[in-house]
Amino acid sequence: MSTPHAQPVVAAVDGSDDSRRALDWALAEASRRGTALRVLHVRQYAPAVQPGVLVAGGESPEREDRVLEAVRTSLVARGGELPPVEYVSREGLPAALLPEESARAQLLVLGSRGRGGFASLLLGSNGVATARDADCPVVVVPRPGRRIDSETPLPAGPRVVVGLQTDDPDETALAFAFAHASRTGARLHVVAAYPWPVLAWSAFGDFTPTVQDQKAAERETLDLANDALVEQRKSHPEVEVELYVAPGDAAGHLVDASREAELVVVGRHRRRLTRPAPMLGSVTHAVLLHAASPVAVVPPAPEGDEPA
Repeated sequence: MSTPHAQPVVAAVDGSDDSRRALDWALAEASRRGTALRVLHVRQYAPAVQPGVLVAGGESPEREDRVLEAVRTSLVARGGELPPVEYVSREGLPAALLPEESARAQLLVLGSRGRGGFASLLLGSNGVATARDADCPVVVVPRPGRRIDSETPLPAGPRVVVGLQTDDPDETALAFAFAHASRTGARLHVVAAYPWPVLAWSAFGDFTPTVQDQKAAERETLDLANDALVEQRKSHPEVEVELYVAPGDAAGHLVDASREAELVVVGRHRRRLTRPAPMLGSVTHAVLLHAASPVAVVPPAPEGDEPA
């Protein structure tokens, strides 16, 4: 049963196979969260203007929306118990309207690409804009079959993966990952990378740190990671945590860990004086482009707010 007045999970649809996969993911998540599902279709062209002219936006319930009708028919045909479903049709630019819709959602789910754009793109422009600008977490569901060449062994069983930057932990992303792992019964796979190799400097010139130096860096990263997880482990003692510390590129490790994962959780850059506009960050962008599993991009908590 849905929680009264709770914000819904929003699934952005456009009739493509990508959006149908996103709808399936959103439907399951709305059921897990016990909340309603809002199915949103943004139509890019208004009927009152000439073809090819984009309009600002607005709801248009009076005109038949074939995409939404197809979704409604599909969900009814499934049978079984469904969460409450609302169907909303809007007209305008998806890259502008989807972030706007996020202010009235607890989660927004979309496919990696829609009907428009270049077929070769792994992530469409609407996905980039929504993940960058949304007020709520955004889940991007990729196309199946993304190949990741790796022989790194993976933990057995269902996994939720989260990236951890030990020198500046993202509490909001960690809270999201722990909560999702708790809802799904999955193990939480925490990835903490540290830069290596590094070039050090002394009064006698540059030198390459030793194996002992690397082991010390690894131990320090492990200690910092465990410290960063203390509060969430207390809040979610039911979640089994596996901490993976490794040298090198954080994005590469997260993409590798996305194999057979249920979800990869990454944070979004906090606003700074030097970057007042929202930014995804290079690691988050790389994970969105290449991960084999759905990716959740979690915006930072507003200043003064505690992560939920």
